[in-house]
Amino acid sequence: QLQLVESGGDLVQPGGSLRLSCAASGIALDRYAVGWFRQAPGKEREGISCITISTGRSDYTDSVRGRFAISRDYAKNTVYLQMNNLKPEDTADYYCAARPHPLICSFSRAWYTTWGQGTQVTVSS
Repeated sequence: QLQLVESGGDLVQPGGSLRLSCAASGIALDRYAVGWFRQAPGKEREGISCITISTGRSDYTDSVRGRFAISRDYAKNTVYLQMNNLKPEDTADYYCAARPHPLICSFSRAWYTTWGQGTQVTVSS
């Protein structure tokens, strides 16, 4: 059974950087798609980036494109989200999610079958 654990959330100043990790156990992610989502207080959970592990194809929403970068490490069975030039509006709980699919990924919450527990990111001076 696949399990996902996020880590790396922290308090950071505007303009700073963080790298979030999504560590998978139980199943290799080789033929999975992984998405990163975030949920700010009082708002719905939104997809912001995703990647297909086998191809490395990735996608981003406009709100993070050019600032965030998703990547995968086969050996560590881990997906990362590098976040640069963070803004106060990036403050949220960040979640990773996965679904078996070798070719596509999605920003839809309903599309994913396994979720992590989340990690908190606060951007504030």
